[in-house]
Amino acid sequence: MLCSRKLYNASKSTETISKSVDAALDREVPTHNGVTPGISIHNKAIDHREVDKPTAISNGTGVGKRKAQQKQTNGTRGKEVDSDDEDDEPLNKRRRTSGVVNYAQPSDSDSDDRPLAAKKGAKTPQKNSFKAPAKKVESSDSDIPLNERKQLVKEKAKIEKRAEVEAKAIRKQAKSEPNRSAKKPKIEESDSDEPIAKGKRKLAGGTSADVKKRQSNGVKKEKQEDDDTPLKHKTSAKKGNQKAASSTPVKKPLKGKGAIKDEAPEDEEAVEDEEEYRWWEDPTKGDGTKKWSTLEHAGVVFPPPYEPLPSNIRMRYDGVPVKLHPDAEEVAGFFGSMLNSTHNVENPTFVKNFFHDFKEVLAATGGATDKDGKKIKIKEFSRCDFTPIFDYYEAKKAEKKALLSADKKKLKAEKDAAEAPFMFCLWDGRKEKVGNFRVEPPGLFRGRGEHPKTGHVKKRVHPEQITINIGKGATVPTPPEGHKWKEIKHDNTGTWLAMWQENINGAYKYVMLAATSAIKGQSDFQKFEKARELKKHIDRIRKDYKKDLKAELMADRQRATAVYLIDQFALRAGNEKSEDEAETVGCCSLKFEHVTLKPPNKVIFDFLGKDSIRFYDEVEVDLQVFKNLKIFKKPPKRDGDQIFDRLTTTQLNKHLANYMPGLTAKVFRTYNASFTMSNLLQTMKSEGTIPERVKDYNEANRKVAILCNHKRTVGAGHAGQMEKMTEKINGLKYEKWRVKQMMIDIDSKMKKKKGPEYFKLDEDLDEEWVLQHQAFLVKEQREKIEKKFQKENEKLVAEGEKEMKGKELVERLEVADELEKKFKKENKTKKVEAEGKGPTIEKMEVRLEKLDQRISTMLVQAEDKESNKEVALGTSKINYIDPRLTVVFSKKFNVPIEKFFSKTLREKFDWAMKSVDKNWTF
Repeated sequence: MLCSRKLYNASKSTETISKSVDAALDREVPTHNGVTPGISIHNKAIDHREVDKPTAISNGTGVGKRKAQQKQTNGTRGKEVDSDDEDDEPLNKRRRTSGVVNYAQPSDSDSDDRPLAAKKGAKTPQKNSFKAPAKKVESSDSDIPLNERKQLVKEKAKIEKRAEVEAKAIRKQAKSEPNRSAKKPKIEESDSDEPIAKGKRKLAGGTSADVKKRQSNGVKKEKQEDDDTPLKHKTSAKKGNQKAASSTPVKKPLKGKGAIKDEAPEDEEAVEDEEEYRWWEDPTKGDGTKKWSTLEHAGVVFPPPYEPLPSNIRMRYDGVPVKLHPDAEEVAGFFGSMLNSTHNVENPTFVKNFFHDFKEVLAATGGATDKDGKKIKIKEFSRCDFTPIFDYYEAKKAEKKALLSADKKKLKAEKDAAEAPFMFCLWDGRKEKVGNFRVEPPGLFRGRGEHPKTGHVKKRVHPEQITINIGKGATVPTPPEGHKWKEIKHDNTGTWLAMWQENINGAYKYVMLAATSAIKGQSDFQKFEKARELKKHIDRIRKDYKKDLKAELMADRQRATAVYLIDQFALRAGNEKSEDEAETVGCCSLKFEHVTLKPPNKVIFDFLGKDSIRFYDEVEVDLQVFKNLKIFKKPPKRDGDQIFDRLTTTQLNKHLANYMPGLTAKVFRTYNASFTMSNLLQTMKSEGTIPERVKDYNEANRKVAILCNHKRTVGAGHAGQMEKMTEKINGLKYEKWRVKQMMIDIDSKMKKKKGPEYFKLDEDLDEEWVLQHQAFLVKEQREKIEKKFQKENEKLVAEGEKEMKGKELVERLEVADELEKKFKKENKTKKVEAEGKGPTIEKMEVRLEKLDQRISTMLVQAEDKESNKEVALGTSKINYIDPRLTVVFSKKFNVPIEKFFSKTLREKFDWAMKSVDKNWTF
């Protein structure tokens, strides 16, 4: 989409750059031969500015500090959501929109798509917080010490040199084998999100023999199980190729705490005799045109209708309860139900937009009345009181939470049964899982970051707004009674099942297949294959843009500088937005105030990035790039003027496509991350325990993030998480101390034998902490007993038996009372009595050894977490590093893939796990 340039007498750069201008800048900042790779040195906002002091963060949206968005994981530990730009849109209908929020709220855990400096600062760790290894900081305004920065520049330069050598070698090999190249099916180049190109005979890393072995795409398994079954329990697709199909080493199932929880398979009868569709081995699919021949599905699930509030629950205006039309009452309920979300309800923009829409609904529905039916004009938000509504919904939540486990299971079973027909479709006769089949319920739009439309009412979607896409001859889903669909289509070039337009941004919402489907898998596969294709051309691209950094034509120099920034700092290309959209910024749409220059070569980027979230990064660039930016900001340019005024995203991508069909700016992120990781894997040696090997992988991922500038600020909950880990470690240290005291109780000579130092309390613990920890252990014991008692009672009721009486609970709680008494005695006598059946010194030493192992493992995990607090590991791993490289690490170093991919990701990247061995390279 061509950038729409605002016309307000903006100053424009000269068409060419005179030699005198270049010479003057050369005298001011002497350059050197070659182009230095850029590195990020600071990505937290600072108050001090030395040069070109920038204005507010955004472009007219204000600078007020905002609370960080809270982490959303939908209640499960392993749910990681792919944050790719257009993942929820069909391949043939994608367009740029702003601030679209998916019904399934995206997880911001490790999300690189969040701002590098917009998250809430972490609180200072308390006394016993984990202590990370100290690093010498040589620059007060840099996150990375000077020596480390120099090392990073050298390492980046080496990686670029290896990329250059490899690209030349690939092209040379292609020229020397013309016959083979001619026979090889050509890959149709298209957008990186398009399906796998037609005619791709084999997956990279495979062999022709593999293709012959697997000519059938319906490989009947020995025992078919649903994808919900954990990877370690899956049988290989073929007996003869078990090693290639397995993504983890064969191990005996673990038991106890270390075990990976089994995820129950679905009804075996439903999946019996199904054949696995190995689309990555099928050369006939993914030609970018016709996507299906037959398509059947059940349509969409609508949210339940609004239930009016009880007559005694009313919003108040000036302290007077008011009666509203159900439509207006529903909108009031949207705001009232979220009074505890201060991030939104204390945001002036959110409140202003909500109240504007609320008044419109009031006007359309007859307004508000008091108990006598007298009209009440609602004019000011400050006089509205939504507390009764909030209290009502909170009580309903508590009521639902207090339901017996059996009742909760029954409700869930009823919901699952109602939604079962919508969960799968028949795509070319093949059962495929549908992704977001639920229509988004009405509510208040939240957006991300500083979105200007936050707080507006998302209206209820009706069947008359929904277009259904289905096969000819298939049964069209029945709309709700009294309604009809907007339109029925039979578009077999589309990958969507239903679509509608939402009212906030005018964006189209699509019902698509799930991430585990062949279509989605092809999209991911093609994205990473396109990045692999870039390997052949990266040297020529870098050579040309480095040369054009000194081009005489302003347009050429701006383009070269933009490609440098995109390649080196992973900036998005960016498009300027229209007046009613959030004015987010990327490289091509940077304005004068978004870039601050600090001689000799530091640049500060400060702007609203993707999803209207602040992007702040201080970087060191090549001297010529610094000089170019100075020229691009040369007076009479001022705030509001474009820096790259002779370049648009369309022009940039058209230029890149000259090197390689389908190449766009966003491919550089994927290429740089994957190529860097691949290089690290080739030289890596990972040994030790599983946690230590996982730490090695995360360290490599961290290195990739730093080299590719995929950093983030410390998350709001990091300090709290580290504090919890520290408490657990200290708890184990305290347990060690108690075991050692038990050794003295068994044999008093041990104190003399081992020496007094051996029996001292750890330096991180003191008497006050010990008392607090003992109280915590007693409380924890009580809670466990009470929870178990409640569960057992629920089970008895479900089985039609009598509940246990409270007396039984009192008797069980005596264990916690005894523990409390024991701690009091120990504190008084300064002695710990030996515990266990037949305690001996040998048994105590075994206990100490196990505790040491647990402490060691937790320290490794804590150090790993602390080291990666500023790195978007999840986003890097899911979106930018080819998942096949993670599989390579898993197989090469015998680490279960479950340590890297959650169940959701194992389903999403099933193709990656089954297509490569430990020797595969990017």
